[in-house]
Amino acid sequence: MERRWWVLVVVLTGAVMDLLDATVMTVAGPSVRAGLGGTQATLQWLTAGYALAFGVLLVIGARLGDRWGRRRLFLIGATGFTLASLACALAGSPATLIAARVAQGALGALMIPQGFGVLSAVFTGDRERGRAFSLFGPVSALAGIGGPILAGVLIAWDLGGLDWRLIFLINVPLGLFAVLGALAWMPADRGDPAARLDPLGALLVAAGSAALVLPLIQGREAGWPWWSFALLGLAVLAFAALARRQSTSPHPILAPGLLRKRAFVAGLSVAVVLFAGSGGLMLILSLFLQLGLHYSALHTGLALAPLAVGIGVSSLLVPALFPRLGRRLLHVGLGTQLLGVLGFAVMAATGPSDPAFAVAALVSGLGLGLLFGPLIQSTLSVAAADEVGSASGAINAVQQLATALGVAVLGTVFFAGGVPAHALVAGALVVAASCVLCAIAVLALPTLERNAA
Repeated sequence: MERRWWVLVVVLTGAVMDLLDATVMTVAGPSVRAGLGGTQATLQWLTAGYALAFGVLLVIGARLGDRWGRRRLFLIGATGFTLASLACALAGSPATLIAARVAQGALGALMIPQGFGVLSAVFTGDRERGRAFSLFGPVSALAGIGGPILAGVLIAWDLGGLDWRLIFLINVPLGLFAVLGALAWMPADRGDPAARLDPLGALLVAAGSAALVLPLIQGREAGWPWWSFALLGLAVLAFAALARRQSTSPHPILAPGLLRKRAFVAGLSVAVVLFAGSGGLMLILSLFLQLGLHYSALHTGLALAPLAVGIGVSSLLVPALFPRLGRRLLHVGLGTQLLGVLGFAVMAATGPSDPAFAVAALVSGLGLGLLFGPLIQSTLSVAAADEVGSASGAINAVQQLATALGVAVLGTVFFAGGVPAHALVAGALVVAASCVLCAIAVLALPTLERNAA
């Protein structure tokens, strides 16, 4: 196999490591808490800590790759991610594990953005580049489907009494391959000394995100003290200052012209609500299955598989449907997801059953699969050529930060709901409301449809 295809394998390996660790904790969380202890907030932080660090540092990681070289940053990220995974496996307390999860997210944010730049350099022809990038869809779908199931299998296997620790140890051989493969096949690059990063803008992103997520997770358990509201107010001020900074900084994180485009702002708004809803939904479904129905981790992973299968199946239909329907496909997806989410609510209220859960999960997944790609394409369509990189980075960062926000909000709703069945109904209704809000905001996006040939 030619060298550039080995580079693709290395980049895909890094992507799989990230995707697995972003999804496995939704199933493994209760097993971790049973082994290490911790509070209800621990279950939220195990997912939100990773997503928060990843989202905050994602754009920063991309800029550092531009400045210091993508191969160098990939190696730092992959090495650090592997060591952080080992730290997760060796953690002896909830606080240590959460800290290691945050480190995973931060180092993943250094590793992942470099892959696309490296592949663009080694695959020079449009046809070969298209073939290379087209593999990310199926690999992402398989990782999304396989992550929860793999977590359940490894926990059930319990090799050597390692229990949940196996889900992190599996990253060690993958990480070693990524590091050694990058050293062997990935071309070195010196970076661009002219590339700059705005430290104040980066600080405002981190401060605003942390000030938003921290009180939403810890506030309920602490009885909503004054500091929780103070931090929420600080988050508003930080994001307002960030918006102003984008128009005054010589090296803004986000191209200032994008914020003046109504369609782009609408697309980011839809992304925030959509990814918050989908990320929080995965958490509360897993909690309902394990804490409410007392499913094992393996049973939970298998029960959630129809949702991931639905995403994979409907995403394959998008290339044919989106040119015909344009923006209307987003409404179809939101309507389909709404039916699935309401199906979860009805199932929980009338009496849980495996078939009813599977149908609701499949329908919800079919809806989500129709949303992700078209939303990104619709939002990016309004960006000028020199704004595409900034716009795509913003969408990826928003996806991760919104996931952390959704875990914080939906987790809080779930744990405040008392009986797991009632809690799932409450959480599902919140997600249903988010679908309606998204449907309204989608009207501000460009239509993009064209007549079929």
